[in-house]
Amino acid sequence: MENKPILVLGGTGHYGKHIVRSLLEKGEPVRVLSRNAVKARKILGDGVEIIEGDITSRESVVESLNGVRAIVISVSAFTPKLIRKLKLIERDSVLMVLEEAQKAGVSRVVYISVYEIREDLLRELNIQLGIAWIKLEIEAALAKSDFNWTVLGVAPSMEIFFAMTRGDTMMVPGGGPPALPTVSPVDVGEITAQTVLRGDLKGKRFRVTGPEAISFPEAAKRISNVTGKTIKFRKIPLFPLKIASVLIWPFNPFLRHLLEFIKLMNNFPQDVVAKVPEDHQLLVKTFSYTPTTFEMEVRRRIRCHDKSP
Repeated sequence: MENKPILVLGGTGHYGKHIVRSLLEKGEPVRVLSRNAVKARKILGDGVEIIEGDITSRESVVESLNGVRAIVISVSAFTPKLIRKLKLIERDSVLMVLEEAQKAGVSRVVYISVYEIREDLLRELNIQLGIAWIKLEIEAALAKSDFNWTVLGVAPSMEIFFAMTRGDTMMVPGGGPPALPTVSPVDVGEITAQTVLRGDLKGKRFRVTGPEAISFPEAAKRISNVTGKTIKFRKIPLFPLKIASVLIWPFNPFLRHLLEFIKLMNNFPQDVVAKVPEDHQLLVKTFSYTPTTFEMEVRRRIRCHDKSP
């Protein structure tokens, strides 16, 4: 079994490439299913087995599952290019993967989900299009299955703070919540790699977060402290975005999905935030890794930027 590869679906994504990297560092054989093998090789390097194909294709899925010992599902269609296929990729295809994995006799499954899912909050905010409902359905399917499954509910990436920064200004629609749990993709990669290699975490769900929750204004100050460059915080009103999403919805559905994400972010439950230290301590006790602080992530991004051509 140890010589059989671990299949990472979504292996070239924001979290996926770090999951692949952590597994390779542990000497584990890794297989990735990718629509573009050349691009995947450029991202992941030569140590990965790459199968060119699409997760929406049953034939590709069956081929990718052949001879693997475990699966990590870290797929995402939350991009302007793929958003129209969100349900197909993140729901229908994942359910098909589980169906074919069962046929292939693969029992170990690790599923990357969202940090916290509350049906009452989704209904209260009238969230209809969001990924949360799909994640909820996949988690329910796993709970009813015979798989040796583990769900990792991952907090928003620390990348969210940098994605909303342009030049010297962090521009945040709605201003963000009082505090938000975030995590470095490096930590997600390491925790996921350790999780899939263990067989004693069946039926468990972990909330994966960094050491603390912080607000956007605080993040701007701390980026400034590390870089020496002053980053100003600016709250952007949501009303213009709402109007724009309605007007261009038929032509650009991504904006509507993005608006729902922003709505959820701004209403992040603060009682869940209060449990971040507890959630993080559970991670530290369960897994062997050095947690990435926000300042460490800022410095890592600086190093990565300096290395880029």
